[in-house]
Amino acid sequence: MASSPLINQPWLKYLPLCIRRRVEGQVYLQNVVGNTAWQFGDQILRMGVGLLVGIWLARYLGPEQFGLFSYALAFTALFTAIAGLGMDDIVVRDVVRAPEKRYEILGTAFGLRMVSGAISFMVAMVVIVLLRPEDTLSHWLVGIVAAGSLFHGFFIIEFWFHSQVQAKYMVMAKGSAFFLCALVKVGMILMELPLIAFAWVTLLEVILGAFGLIAVYLSKAERLSLWRWRYQAAAKMLRDSWPLMLSAVVIMIYLRIDQILLGELAGNEAVGIYSVAVRLSEVWYFIPAAIYWSVYPAIVEAKGISEELFYERLQKLYRLMVFSSYALALPVVFVAQWLVPFLFGEAYGQAGVMLGVLIWSNVFVSLEMARSSFLTVMNWTRMYLVTVVLGCLLNIALNLWLIPIYGGIGAAVASLVAYWFAAHGSCFLFRQLRPTGRMLSSALVNPRFW
Repeated sequence: MASSPLINQPWLKYLPLCIRRRVEGQVYLQNVVGNTAWQFGDQILRMGVGLLVGIWLARYLGPEQFGLFSYALAFTALFTAIAGLGMDDIVVRDVVRAPEKRYEILGTAFGLRMVSGAISFMVAMVVIVLLRPEDTLSHWLVGIVAAGSLFHGFFIIEFWFHSQVQAKYMVMAKGSAFFLCALVKVGMILMELPLIAFAWVTLLEVILGAFGLIAVYLSKAERLSLWRWRYQAAAKMLRDSWPLMLSAVVIMIYLRIDQILLGELAGNEAVGIYSVAVRLSEVWYFIPAAIYWSVYPAIVEAKGISEELFYERLQKLYRLMVFSSYALALPVVFVAQWLVPFLFGEAYGQAGVMLGVLIWSNVFVSLEMARSSFLTVMNWTRMYLVTVVLGCLLNIALNLWLIPIYGGIGAAVASLVAYWFAAHGSCFLFRQLRPTGRMLSSALVNPRFW
């Protein structure tokens, strides 16, 4: 027993006995669980602190100003997706496949992200001025938050650690920035500072996170000076990633278009109430994200070993994603209408019903994230783009139809239907994706922990 991999992993002794028995002797699974545990621990702390600060901020600002701040964040997110260039999975995939070329991959990705970040910042500023020409406060809020795109090149380091299944270093870097800025927000609330001050703190968190990642990267005896730009590598990376970039933009549109359309059709106060439901539903996205980034490198490797192992691991990932989503959605549905007014106050009471609807979208967000691993490994990124475009168009159409009639509840229903269609329903429209659709259906009716 002393030589068991279970004993050699100290953190495993804190897991429930049933889980320890499942992972004993399985080095791959132990790495996945350990990496996921780091991300879970970080995100659970973020969720707790972020929720407390978010509640305090929402109460302090009130639905009108909180709605305007949420509108600015949602608007900026549309253009942040451009800065990302959709290369997250591509960088991880390429480093896993060719670790000897890691400096070329990282350097090229860094250069591309710095250029795209500057472009996305300028485009965001032009669009907000055209959309709200007289709203100077919105211009400032969007400009400050969007300036974070200028630092996104350094977040390439994050994908290096993902490729090495070493989440703890990202946790230390980005978590420190988050907690420091959370304390700053609390201080600003106590000092009763104006809305625009909180936009500056949002930018500060991005900057501190970037420098934190640089620090932990250097601490691993790596050097930024070894990064190299290669035109051929950039061309290949863009060929592989442009469908994912457009997909990321489209995903941000159908993740945030509900808040933007709600702001234009129903006003900032409606956005403020709806944003509470969105935040309470999206705060759990760290669960599928942590699972995904822990499993993705192994799925890439499995493809090179055998088709059987590849699809076996995919099915396990789909079932695990659904299992975790069901485990979350069921209890939230029963407490949502009591929980929201208790936490945020009666002014946000209507968000309880919206949360009861939106929480089910986590099931399909998780499945879409898991399915993207399959499409990226197969290099079917164009197919991924088509499915999310269809989901986006459906979301826009449903929001335009339902918001004037039902307000925020209509936006919640529109989002849920669109998420389902993009992740699951759209698979059955294309012959190549029908086997994947059947695998997702199996996961929906037979979820499992592993």
